[in-house]
Amino acid sequence: MRAGEKCLVVGSGLSGISAVACLEYMGAEVTLYDSNEKLTQEDLRALLPAGSKAACVTGELPEEILGQVETLVLSPGVPTDIPLLDRLRQNGAEVIGEIELGFLQEKGRVAAITGTNGKTTTTTLVGEIMRAHLGGEKVFVVGNIGNPYTAESGKTGEGSVTVGEISSFQLETTRSFHPAVSAILNITPDHLNRHHTMEAYVAAKEHIAAMQTKDDICVLNYENAYTRRFGDRCPARVVWFSSARELEDGYYLKGDKVFRALSGRGQELLDIHRDMRLVGLCNVENVMAAIAIAEGMGVPMETILDTVREFRAVEHRIEFVATKAGVDYYNDSKGTNPDAAIQGIRAMHKPTVLIGGGYDKGSGYDEWIESFEGKVKWLVLIGQTKEMIAECARRHGFGNIRFADTFQECLELCTQLAESGDAVLLSPACASWGMFPNYEERGRLFKEYVNRL
Repeated sequence: MRAGEKCLVVGSGLSGISAVACLEYMGAEVTLYDSNEKLTQEDLRALLPAGSKAACVTGELPEEILGQVETLVLSPGVPTDIPLLDRLRQNGAEVIGEIELGFLQEKGRVAAITGTNGKTTTTTLVGEIMRAHLGGEKVFVVGNIGNPYTAESGKTGEGSVTVGEISSFQLETTRSFHPAVSAILNITPDHLNRHHTMEAYVAAKEHIAAMQTKDDICVLNYENAYTRRFGDRCPARVVWFSSARELEDGYYLKGDKVFRALSGRGQELLDIHRDMRLVGLCNVENVMAAIAIAEGMGVPMETILDTVREFRAVEHRIEFVATKAGVDYYNDSKGTNPDAAIQGIRAMHKPTVLIGGGYDKGSGYDEWIESFEGKVKWLVLIGQTKEMIAECARRHGFGNIRFADTFQECLELCTQLAESGDAVLLSPACASWGMFPNYEERGRLFKEYVNRL
């Protein structure tokens, strides 16, 4: 990026606003653009930091700007196949994302984590481990976790570590992004309304390791068909973890114990019941991945395990809220796809009243319904997908279904259906859009309701 370069930032969310500030710091001439015609230039300008000289455009982008753009920085929520991008590419503009822009300023080492499920928990845990090892001032946790990379990359330096949660949307627009340690936790169908095919979604996830070499590490899940196949062609040195079998080399679960194996010799690291505060097999996999990532980044095992023992569940991911009238309430609002929601059900050990439904991302719900396995006593459905899910459930012989038009109605219905000794689980298998701005708001409202009971 050179001084005076004409840059267009598309999207006025957190990452877009942060990208504008980063580009101006680098000396670029910046235009912030949002196609939402309901927004005004004044609305965009109010989002920018004081002193910003960026031009603001809403609605249709003028031809004179289109012809001048040298670099386009795309926010992750904007699809990469829109006509505007094709036009700019034809004009010779380079298209990158906010993660790539942040990496251009990176001066330390990077650990990057992707996967369909478990990214936030694993990223947060790795961040805590790195802070315990290096101190908080040298560690930056960024990306899809809610903190734009470009907000922190200028603070990095020799000896610092950036831990990034990187989504498939963000990986589509990386070019030189080169983590010292990467991880793909798992790949299951998700976001097919955006990527269109499973092949494109898998390719986006695998792109996290595109610039790595055998001097780098890629942590992969041996029990996921997609990541296991990727291991054969991964450009980095692969470190495996498994929740189902002993490995000659890597990290694995045997009974209630996690082991690290080297040339066939296993060393016990922790007891998942005694040494972990997280619940569910999915979180055992997250912990194994975090251990592998942190050890790959040079953290002593003693520091890693001490941090794991103290680490608590990430908000909105199989989060215990409270026990009311003998009923346990769990907030798994981050279960925004069927595979993530399956992990929520597997973590339940009581008869469960399950809240499902929301925005349609093009997912199938058969495996999710099959995972009920006698645990789910009632399914309370909300949102755009409620009829679709109900039809799928009935095909699988599950008929204890109730509908709610509002979230409040849904929560009141769950309270009536649950008996002492039961659990109520918010794990919708769908995105929150349409009823809520994001899954965090959905989870927050659930917790507020429970705590008022």
